[in-house]
Amino acid sequence: MTFTAVIGAGPVGLAAAAQLATRGLDFVVLEAGDSAAASIAEWSHVRLFSPWRFDTDTAARALLDSTGWAPPDPDRLPTGGELIAEYLAPLAAHPAIAPNLRLGAAVTDIARLGFDKVRTAGRDGSPFVLRLADGSELTASAVVDASGTWRTPNPLGGNGIIAHGEAGAYAAGRIFDGMPDVLGRLRTQFAGKPVAVVGAGHSATGTLLALTELAETAPGTVVQWLLRAPNPDRAYGGGEADALPARGAIGSRLRALVAAGKITVHTGFLLTEVTDQGIVSADGRKVDAAVIVNATGARPDHTVATELRLDLDPILGSTRALAPLIDPNKHSCGTVPPHGVDELTHPEPGFYVVGAKSYGRAPTFLLATGYEQARSVVAAIAGDWAAARDIHLELPETGVCGARDDTEASRHPRALPLVAVGGTASGGSCCG
Repeated sequence: MTFTAVIGAGPVGLAAAAQLATRGLDFVVLEAGDSAAASIAEWSHVRLFSPWRFDTDTAARALLDSTGWAPPDPDRLPTGGELIAEYLAPLAAHPAIAPNLRLGAAVTDIARLGFDKVRTAGRDGSPFVLRLADGSELTASAVVDASGTWRTPNPLGGNGIIAHGEAGAYAAGRIFDGMPDVLGRLRTQFAGKPVAVVGAGHSATGTLLALTELAETAPGTVVQWLLRAPNPDRAYGGGEADALPARGAIGSRLRALVAAGKITVHTGFLLTEVTDQGIVSADGRKVDAAVIVNATGARPDHTVATELRLDLDPILGSTRALAPLIDPNKHSCGTVPPHGVDELTHPEPGFYVVGAKSYGRAPTFLLATGYEQARSVVAAIAGDWAAARDIHLELPETGVCGARDDTEASRHPRALPLVAVGGTASGGSCCG
């Protein structure tokens, strides 16, 4: 049987499934979690910068329209929870997708059936074999890896490696990755304690704003911001002059809170050690922190594909062809050019990485870009190379990092841009 295996049932993985279903191709979606968009559920409290018009895939909308689905207001900014309830859950339950969705199916290894990485003769004609965590295996003619990076956060260590003590026993229960729900489900973990937020992207700034709100009603909550940079100016954005209004609203509010002493900033802080009392920088500075938020971003994990032939950029971990188009030293999310199957192709025919994982360590990924990646790759799998290379990506003038409406942005000062991570999507650093 010829079918495509899609890894990850987040927005981009489900978009790939919708594209495959629309073309009448056989497929299976392998999701490690116990529900579609399982990672999004972990940040369901976060509101996105991207309005609904940029948060859904064309083929997915067409499938949903056939069921009488009521599309959300295209100009509204959804939370992660609303993204699931109003779009992803109905899409996963669609008759064209649900029978092909396997939950609790974590992929641990991918190879060519009967071939290790070294053997060449006859390789391209052999199917892929995917081994799951329960020991079972299945074969596929093509693999689309949309597993994202949510489950592989960067370490706290300022050199890109795990800080001393970061994995120690006394660090357990004190370190929270990404965007913890400090005002809701995890409130008791943060209230009344000295908290250190490490990072400079939107995940960090959104959490800092939430913590200052918590401090207003929970005495003893101390908010500290640790940055590797010499100053926080880049994290502030352009304020009222920012081309991305929601980012500007966050930056302006954050700057005011710092100026008012509500947030203590530690710049040039290269974290090297986590102790039972707090954290230590390379220059010996110590910061008292009962709780630490690791908002340093995430990175791709290609371990499952060790026996496949991948052409990875040595810096970003994307394909070499994609790397110069997404280099965060040169691009923001709004300046990354449209791209598709040609830039995503590896030396292993039929294997593609799409979504946030395709960008490696570049934080410039946008969900709308991931949808176009999925469309292009599925067209190539179907043999429709004209469609695969006919790349179209409609973005607003400032990119979908920002809300279109200043008023809407000001109502949601903790809103975050939409990026795909961990097999799903997440508010997180996009253009910061």
